[in-house]
Amino acid sequence: MQRSGIIMAWNVFKFCTALRGLGSVMILLVLAIVGVTYYAIVITNYGPALQSGGLEAALAFFILILFHALLGMLLWSYFAVVLTDPGGVPPNWRPNTDEERGETLPLTCPEFGGPGLSLQPQMTLKDPSYSRIRYCRKCNQMKPPRCHHCSVCGRCILKMDHHCVWVVNCVGARNYKFFLLFLFYTFFETTLVTIALLPHFIAFFSEDEISGTPGSLATTFLGFVLNLAFALSVLGFLIMHISLVAGNTTTIEAYEKKTTPKWRYDLGRKRNFEQVFGTQKLYWLIPAYFEEDLRRMSALHGLEYPSKPDLDAEEF
Repeated sequence: MQRSGIIMAWNVFKFCTALRGLGSVMILLVLAIVGVTYYAIVITNYGPALQSGGLEAALAFFILILFHALLGMLLWSYFAVVLTDPGGVPPNWRPNTDEERGETLPLTCPEFGGPGLSLQPQMTLKDPSYSRIRYCRKCNQMKPPRCHHCSVCGRCILKMDHHCVWVVNCVGARNYKFFLLFLFYTFFETTLVTIALLPHFIAFFSEDEISGTPGSLATTFLGFVLNLAFALSVLGFLIMHISLVAGNTTTIEAYEKKTTPKWRYDLGRKRNFEQVFGTQKLYWLIPAYFEEDLRRMSALHGLEYPSKPDLDAEEF
C-alpha cells in the first residue's frame, strides 16, 4: 500500500515536471497556429481579393479589418495571461483580523509554528471562527481565503482556478480576467476565420477546378479545420467560465462545493462580475484594470474578498 502511494506521488511529480518543461513549446505552438491562420486569411485568400474590386473587395476589406482587430486583442490578452503573475502569497503573510468579530486572530495551531505563538490546537479545531485559517504544508505557510497550491508552479496561488498549459501559467486572482478575454477573443476570431474560409473549404469537395498552389490550398484546408476545432472547444470553456463568474467561484471551488447549497462569496451577478472585471466599463474588454478599481477593490489583489455575513463561517 505504501509502495503504491510512493509510485503515485512519483508519477504526479513527473507529470508536473513535464508540464513545466513544455514552457515555450506551447507558446510557439500557439504562434504557429496563429501563423497558419494568418497565411490562410491574409496571404492566400482575402489579401489578393482586395485587388478584384467591387463587392468582393469590400467584403475582403471588412473581413481583414475585423480579423486584425480580433487578432490584436487575442494576442494582447494571451500575453497578458502568460506574463502576469497570477498572485502568490506574500512572505510571512498573516491574517490581520477576524472578519466576524473584528479582532486580531490568535494563531494557535501548532503547525503554524514560530516564537510567541500559544499552542491550543483544541480551540483551532472546535471554534468555527478559526476554521478559515488554512495552512499549506508544502509551502510551509498560511494560505489566504480561496488560495490553493499548484504542484506545477510549486507554490500557492491566490484564487487559483487552474494551471493552463496553453498559457504556461496558473490562472489566478490577478490574471483571471485576462484569461477570460483570451477565451472571448479566441472564440470570435476562430469563428470569423471558420466562416470566412467555409466557402473555400466547400470548394475542395466540388467538381470545379480550384486555383492556387498546393501549399496555399493545404494551408486553407488546415486553417479551416484548426479554427473550427478551436471555436467549438473554446465555446464550451467560455460558457463554463461565464457560469463560474456569475456565481463568483473558480473551477477548483466549483468542484469542492458540490455538496454546499450556498456560497459565501456569491454577492449577485453584477458584483460577482465586477470582482473579476472591475467597475469601469471602458476597461471590461481590454486586458487591463482601471487604477481606481485597483486602489479600492481588494478582490482584484487576491488576498481579501467581500462575502455574505450570514455565511462567513464557511470556507474551503
